[in-house]
Amino acid sequence: MIPKDQELDVVGTSFSPGLRRLMARVGAQEAFDMARQDLAELAGVVVSTKAVERISEVVGVAAEAANEAERAALRAGTVQPSPATHRLYIEMDGTGVPAVPEETQGRAGKAADKTAKTREAKLGCIFTQFHFDAEGWPVRDPDSTTYVGAIETAEQFGPRLYAEAVRRGLTAATTTIVLGDGAPWIWNRAEEHFPGAVQIVDLYHAREHLEAVGRLAFGSGSAAAQAWVGARRDELEDGDVDVIIAEIRKLPAPSDPHRQDELRKEAEYFETNKLRMCYKYFRARGFFVGSGVVEAGCKTVIGQRLKQSGMRWTVAGANAVIALRCRLLGNRWEDLWRCAA
Repeated sequence: MIPKDQELDVVGTSFSPGLRRLMARVGAQEAFDMARQDLAELAGVVVSTKAVERISEVVGVAAEAANEAERAALRAGTVQPSPATHRLYIEMDGTGVPAVPEETQGRAGKAADKTAKTREAKLGCIFTQFHFDAEGWPVRDPDSTTYVGAIETAEQFGPRLYAEAVRRGLTAATTTIVLGDGAPWIWNRAEEHFPGAVQIVDLYHAREHLEAVGRLAFGSGSAAAQAWVGARRDELEDGDVDVIIAEIRKLPAPSDPHRQDELRKEAEYFETNKLRMCYKYFRARGFFVGSGVVEAGCKTVIGQRLKQSGMRWTVAGANAVIALRCRLLGNRWEDLWRCAA
């Protein structure tokens, strides 16, 4: 019995490691039945939809086992991290994955009946930046983005992202920058795992919160709301968040108690994140101020495969596919098979 066969669960099956690799790859990229059709059309391989699903999930479990082994090796200092880089960017976000009812029982959600229909997948991405374009804007290093992700708690996700940052050269980076929206779990993880990093709230989310203040105070689409937001935009771009907070405090309280509470929360959002909104300073240093890489990752790594019409996932099944897609879209697919060799 070959150890590799045991690790990838080939023992007692009719699928060779090469075929399993092919099945896992197409299963990671498209719905299992479409993957079955493409295997038949493009490779002349006739298998069942269930076989594609099973093999994809088994290889995904093996990918996650390889991830955990790598994290353990990093903790033990037996893996050599990437060489020093100028700037290491760390971004994280969450996105809902449609789940089978058994996975959402007892969970509050956004549906009309307050029940949950999804489970949140955490996604992190790491990339490097050394160069600038002709106008002085930072440019992400080509093919430098890697991903980690899973449906798990923020506390479980933090060590996963930290290990990937260490592998990518965290300890030797000249500057580390954490970018994200204003979600508290993101900044809690940043404080715990990346205490010396520059923290930046995504500028586009901050703009959305300004617009929310305008709607709450003056009504959606009103001229007064547009005028108020317009007057605040330059202040936000310059990082004058104390001025914005003071202007929010001056606004007349809405008559609706719910809107009053929401307006208070918006003021607290700017108060909590004001040191992460020094955009004029950040731009002067040549930092990215948008978390578009991880937001795009939520769509490509998670959404394009796991959020198609009619899909419902178990946590285990979703995590297996997420593990495959992080490897595939993070240019680490070959690493997985070298681990299994």
